[in-house]
Amino acid sequence: MEKIEITQFDVSDYLDTETVQKEYLISALETVNIDLFFKALGDVAKARGMSQIAKDTGLSRESLYKSFNAKTSPRFDTVNKVLNALNITLTAKDSKAVNA
Repeated sequence: MEKIEITQFDVSDYLDTETVQKEYLISALETVNIDLFFKALGDVAKARGMSQIAKDTGLSRESLYKSFNAKTSPRFDTVNKVLNALNITLTAKDSKAVNA
């Protein structure tokens, strides 16, 4: 019988364009689940190259991986630094205007 190799699924392998990455983050934000957004942000950072994100943010790769694992929530300044490194801006809107 032939052996089948099973590898662990890693979504970052499929986040291969900036458009896909941004849509992934938007979808995560729309769930209103902040932990899912943090996970998605970590996935996008990994897809872009965690070493480069570390260099651009001035944070270590290890601290970035720890910040975006499922067991912790990153600090706002870490999220902001990563978003800046990814060239992504979050925009706040008046919820009354959005729901009107």
